[in-house]
Amino acid sequence: MENDVKVDEKLEEADRLLPHPQSLPSNSDDEESESEAAFESRDKIVIVDFESSGDADAATAPPFSWRKLWLFTGPGFLMSIAFLDPGNLEGDLQAGAIAGYSLLWLLMWATAMGLLIQMLSARVGVATGRHLAELCRDEYPTWARYVLWSMAEIALIGADIQEVIGSAIAIQILSRGVLPLWAGVVITASDCFLFLFLENYGVRKLEAVFAVLIATMGLSFAWMFGETKPSGKELMIGILLPRLSSKTIRQAVGVVGCVIMPHNVFLHSALVQSRKIDPKKKSRVQEALNYYLIESSVALFISFMINLFVTTVFAKGFYGTEKANNIGLVNAGQYLQEKFGGGLLPILYIWGIGLLAAGQSSTITGTYAGQFIMGGFLNLRLKKWMRAVITRSCAIVPTMIVAIVFNTSEASLDVLNEWLNVLQSVQIPFALLPLLTLVSKEEVMGDFKIGPILQRIAWTVAALVMIINGYLLLDFFVSEVDGFMFGVTVCVWTTAYVAFIVYLISHSNFVSSPWSSSSSIELPKRVTISDS
Repeated sequence: MENDVKVDEKLEEADRLLPHPQSLPSNSDDEESESEAAFESRDKIVIVDFESSGDADAATAPPFSWRKLWLFTGPGFLMSIAFLDPGNLEGDLQAGAIAGYSLLWLLMWATAMGLLIQMLSARVGVATGRHLAELCRDEYPTWARYVLWSMAEIALIGADIQEVIGSAIAIQILSRGVLPLWAGVVITASDCFLFLFLENYGVRKLEAVFAVLIATMGLSFAWMFGETKPSGKELMIGILLPRLSSKTIRQAVGVVGCVIMPHNVFLHSALVQSRKIDPKKKSRVQEALNYYLIESSVALFISFMINLFVTTVFAKGFYGTEKANNIGLVNAGQYLQEKFGGGLLPILYIWGIGLLAAGQSSTITGTYAGQFIMGGFLNLRLKKWMRAVITRSCAIVPTMIVAIVFNTSEASLDVLNEWLNVLQSVQIPFALLPLLTLVSKEEVMGDFKIGPILQRIAWTVAALVMIINGYLLLDFFVSEVDGFMFGVTVCVWTTAYVAFIVYLISHSNFVSSPWSSSSSIELPKRVTISDS
């Protein structure tokens, strides 16, 4: 008996001296420290319960709070920048000049499709605590992972060239032609260091800067809208009445194609992790998804209004004129000035201010996306400034070459922009297909896997976007591809391209999952009836 007491005393002493299991780092923490995190834990914004919201582990999300919505506001607005970059603005102005008000309905529904895709991206980030590039690294074999990473980087570089050139054009306008295009590229490249400077002061400061840039775009293009006074009746008919003609099919394809930006799909899944959310608590995950849906909807509504302003201004000024087919990002400001003249502030400079805000904001988000894509796919443990410099250099070097070579030719820049739009279209499946694969897998998403109905809607939207972009590619290559060797090269690359898309679709198990689920449930019933 005395020995038992001594043993118990020794066990109690050992229990006091040895660390408890709760104090030891878990395996998940080890894994997190070994991989590159989107945001360090100390940098994340803590979501405070301002009101009594019950048990944090409850099955239902806490009640709505305006103050909590404010804490979640930010990632959606950074995501919405991709809907307002110079490439989108050029698509808007060409749609307005060539198709008038007739494609406004398509702009509205394309934005809605974009919201669906971006919310699936946010869902992956919140429910798993990891962003899309990280999940792709674990989901696909090494060779497929490197192909996906290469495609994402190429898409990012193509988008960045458009954005930097757009900023450089704006700087050229605002400097009255004193600064050449290449000088604008150098100035825009410095946003990398501005980004690093702002990030040191916290993610909220960076989000505030983007809010200012979006507000600048909104005010600039709303001012233009007010100055030119487009037809309100035609505007409403354009939004409510779907119309499409053979003459405007290319502009329609451009409107839809500009909405889904490959790098933006990767970006949003990382941005939502700037808020401290425990993915193990279902109520907190659902709460975050609810607030992100509200925030992203508001952000994309604002982006829709800005795109609408640009489209209607150019519809009012140039639809049905000889200049309609020649207008592009380079000469748009001059055409506006000739058509509408001055006023309190010349419309040329209003356009330049809005274009500069669009270009600067989109290049910074491009730098941001590049860090997540590189870090996620390759699991590189580099300092943020190093990754930002590498990402920025990959885009600035080709952009500088473009600026020097095409500085004196507006037509050449417009042709280059068409090629870059094609490049973006080519890359869209390599962001959409992995996203839809992962968000449909229970092993990845747990209880937040999307259901069969939402799967069908998402895959239908993805198929529609890819078919539309496929038409754009076919139309472009038929008109541009000339020469036997060039044609053979295009055919070889197209075969490899289609084969990889087929691989991604087969990897998703989509064909045997949501579409056949209902028939697989009904089949045993039919067999039972026939046997009886």
